Amino acid sequence: MNKYLTPFKNLAIIYIVISFILRIILLFHPITQSNFSVVEIIKIFILSIASDFFVFVIASTFLWLYLLFLSNSKFNKPWGYFLFGGYLLLFVYILSGKSILNEYGGVLPTLGLIFVGVKTVLMGLLLFLPKHRKQIRFAVFSFTIFLFVLLIIQNAVSEFFFWNEFGVKYNFIAVDYLVYTNTVIGNILESYPVIPLFTSVGIITLLITYLIVKRSKIYLDYLPSLWDKLKIVGIYIVFFIISLFAIPNLAKLENSKNVFTNELQANGVYKFYLAFMNSELDFYKFYNTIDDQKAFAELKKQLQNSSENSTLRSITNDSIEIKKNVVLITMESLSASYMKLYGNEENLTPFLDSLALQSLNFSNFYATGNRTVRGLEAVTLCIPPTPGESVIKRKDNNDKFSTGSIFRSKGYQVKYLYGGDAFFDNMQNFFSGNGYDVIDKTTFSPYEITFANIWGVCDEDMAKKAIKTMNEEAKTGKPFFNHWMTVSNHRPFTYPDGKIDIPSDAKSRNGGIKYTDYALKQFFKMAKKQTWYENTVFVILSDHCASSSGKTELPMDKYHIPAMIYAPGFIAPKNENKLMSQIDLMPTLFGLLHFNYKSKFYGQDVMKTDYKPRAFIATYEDLGFIKEDVLTIISPVKKEKQFDLEMVKNPKTSDDFQLIYNEIPRKKIDKSLVLEATSYYQTATFMLKNKKYQKL
Repeated sequence: MNKYLTPFKNLAIIYIVISFILRIILLFHPITQSNFSVVEIIKIFILSIASDFFVFVIASTFLWLYLLFLSNSKFNKPWGYFLFGGYLLLFVYILSGKSILNEYGGVLPTLGLIFVGVKTVLMGLLLFLPKHRKQIRFAVFSFTIFLFVLLIIQNAVSEFFFWNEFGVKYNFIAVDYLVYTNTVIGNILESYPVIPLFTSVGIITLLITYLIVKRSKIYLDYLPSLWDKLKIVGIYIVFFIISLFAIPNLAKLENSKNVFTNELQANGVYKFYLAFMNSELDFYKFYNTIDDQKAFAELKKQLQNSSENSTLRSITNDSIEIKKNVVLITMESLSASYMKLYGNEENLTPFLDSLALQSLNFSNFYATGNRTVRGLEAVTLCIPPTPGESVIKRKDNNDKFSTGSIFRSKGYQVKYLYGGDAFFDNMQNFFSGNGYDVIDKTTFSPYEITFANIWGVCDEDMAKKAIKTMNEEAKTGKPFFNHWMTVSNHRPFTYPDGKIDIPSDAKSRNGGIKYTDYALKQFFKMAKKQTWYENTVFVILSDHCASSSGKTELPMDKYHIPAMIYAPGFIAPKNENKLMSQIDLMPTLFGLLHFNYKSKFYGQDVMKTDYKPRAFIATYEDLGFIKEDVLTIISPVKKEKQFDLEMVKNPKTSDDFQLIYNEIPRKKIDKSLVLEATSYYQTATFMLKNKKYQKL
């Protein structure tokens, strides 16, 4: 029986060994900002080996099926001819374009045609060339093992690069990347030395395949009998059932206070499966909840004068409304930590640092999430980040109450400007479905593009397009609101040569940051020459930080982003150090413009005397609430944590621009803060779920 298990056994060993090596590499990776105790190290490697084995059992189902159907008897007359005829008929059926696969559409019919076509050809070769059957079978067996080894190696490489980018095993972002395959593959091709990398992967795969085939070909020499196959099936079913129970239970042991311990212990394939299955998290199922009326009553303490079971309220100002043009610029992945004001000494953002000093600058400002869609959601909908996908990525994302709808009600022209393809991350659907005209890469003429990579045109090209667009808008005599999302500060970090002192081929994040800063400087140089400039307010902020990994679930410094409102002659330079959220920026702007409007926003005008400082930071499942130097986190399944926030002072910068906080676990949880956090997140979920966050 042992000889019949050799293919499985050898592949399992390879998978476990490669996963073991990968964990060692990740353990010493620079992004793994943590120290581990001996107990944690033992836990990481012992439990991960068990988890890897059981995941391999599930993942090897197709290998088992392939091996079990290897047989000589099926080629005997007349069964061999019946089988071959069946394959031919199935191939013709799919080829006709009227198969059940065509009802599902997409690439499914093509995949079905390829699979059945290959099976038909192989069946024919094995049936009509009996003298070469052994060699053909050996070639197919070797290719099958090669594919499995390639998947194992490729997964390890992918896990490494994902960790390199995000500091975690596969999560929700990996599922997104699977959807936007073309962009992601293009990003990889432009970011990494692909030829040496793929060559190395190919050579390693071939060597391992050779060793496994050499050790496993005994299976082909002595194909199992029907009785042996029944025993093999029995063994596999037992292991399969055990694995179904073992995998989730081992995942429950990923319960260390050290997030990196949990991530290193986890199996990446299983993490991907969980992320795929939980693209939408039901708040009422996975979180501790309170009665909805109680939740809204609690929320009303923060959003005074709001309606019952709603956030609807009237925002009034005593002064006359000021309908200035507004340009909102969200900068890709530009953490506060890259600015000199916050202690950075590499001089990466000289223009932004100078602009901040001339602006109403918000130095205690936090992004709601760690993805672009979360940042766009925050400034567009001004709502806390609800669990699962961003509203931008959901099906029900049109006709929402948004900043765009406020501007439209005031007679503004409303546009979204993006240097890439707005199809990515569902931006086209979201913004166009909420009343924005979309200007993206597809609207550029060839002569307007001087440089582009997989993410889109460089920020300078988009800046020129923005100026051209605003000049056209200004001719109409109507005020305009334009929201520009930059793209250049994104891997592969390529940009036009000769613009900054970091060459483009360095492909460094510092280069991406410095070029974005340079491009913004060029934009403002051009803007100052336009007739509409003096009547325009510029709102500049980042969408999220460059990295979100840290020692805890929600490391504060990984959500701290720059934000400022620049309008010389209209808004006096000042630094505002009140704790505030990304969702507060646009309501604060509306206050500065003295807008009167009906609001559903959770975001508030932080310049009002009744504003109570708080902020929201979250992943797709961990929902954080910062208030009174305490970070409250509510998580699945019905978990609550709190941390006291202790500033780690950087002596090189002032108190207003500190970034780092120790997060000290609280033994006694402040239930009032948990209640307030729950009220925000639960009511936001309720409003979206019950279509109460639609435009007026």
